[in-house]
Amino acid sequence: MRQALYIVDVQLSFNPPQRLVEDIAALALKMPSIASVERHDEKITPFERQLGWKPAKDDESLVAADRVFVKHGYSPPRDAIDYLLSLELDRVLVCGIQTDTCVLAAGFCLFDAGLSPTLLPWLTVGSSLDRSGALGVRLWKHHFGAVLSGPEEL
Repeated sequence: MRQALYIVDVQLSFNPPQRLVEDIAALALKMPSIASVERHDEKITPFERQLGWKPAKDDESLVAADRVFVKHGYSPPRDAIDYLLSLELDRVLVCGIQTDTCVLAAGFCLFDAGLSPTLLPWLTVGSSLDRSGALGVRLWKHHFGAVLSGPEEL
């Protein structure tokens, strides 16, 4: 099966658990991988004005990936989607930070692009609304269906 790993916003601004970073990094060594990094630019996405919070302007991915794409907002940038499409994959494995927001937004973009997003819930954490990520997993199952239950399914 042709698959790649999409790592969503594993960066200092979101204070990821160290174990999550280590486990994602180990998986990224086993297949093609890309990462997104959320950077703040108020002219593009009004995080500070609307939410009173903003990610750093210079955060880097805490996980080494084959390619890193900077994004502004919840969704992956178009160049990341285009890159994944160019790989002609059977599925895109998705993990990272904020299962119920940025990870879910990635799922919608991947799905809309004709890719097959597959969630790795043991490699995600939710937003401050639901740090467990359970809400995001339920939404993912409802919208995309493909949720693996553990690493043995990779």
